[in-house]
Amino acid sequence: MPEAWRPPAVGRGIVLRAWCGDDLDALVEHADDAQVSRGTSDRFPHPYTREDGIAFLAGRVVDLSAPVFAITLDGRAIGGIGVRTLTGERRIGAEFGYWLGRRHWGRGVMTSVVAAFAPWAIDALALQRLQATVLDFNHGSARVLEKNGFVEEGVLRRAVCKRGAVHDLRMFARLRAA
Repeated sequence: MPEAWRPPAVGRGIVLRAWCGDDLDALVEHADDAQVSRGTSDRFPHPYTREDGIAFLAGRVVDLSAPVFAITLDGRAIGGIGVRTLTGERRIGAEFGYWLGRRHWGRGVMTSVVAAFAPWAIDALALQRLQATVLDFNHGSARVLEKNGFVEEGVLRRAVCKRGAVHDLRMFARLRAA
């Protein structure tokens, strides 16, 4: 991982760090939850098996040389966050996503993580724009973004089929300060 991609400090016992092989058990424990995966892309399957975790940790699901971090609490992985830069004329922007084990929902963990991660990503990757999409039913994730200065820019209507149902995607973005 490039030096510039050392993850930001979060606090409250929460640390962002690179994923490692020792995270497999915690990854599977938190990821194998239908409620967690319902709000993520299909790259995040349910059920989430040890084989899925091994593939992820080996870099066969996402590019782990990009800024993709484990969210840890007291040294144990409880979720993940990562960013993917856009290409071509959109290279000044990036899209990010995150997930968190359900037992940690509603405690401000993800709000704190995004508060540290978003400005770090904008600076570290020299971005003008950081964006995230949220499925229409995922009000908690939308609230995390709003609390961190992301503005809802619009809705991509009927953009996703998730578990047999068609959903809208809400588009949020945060811009580099002028």
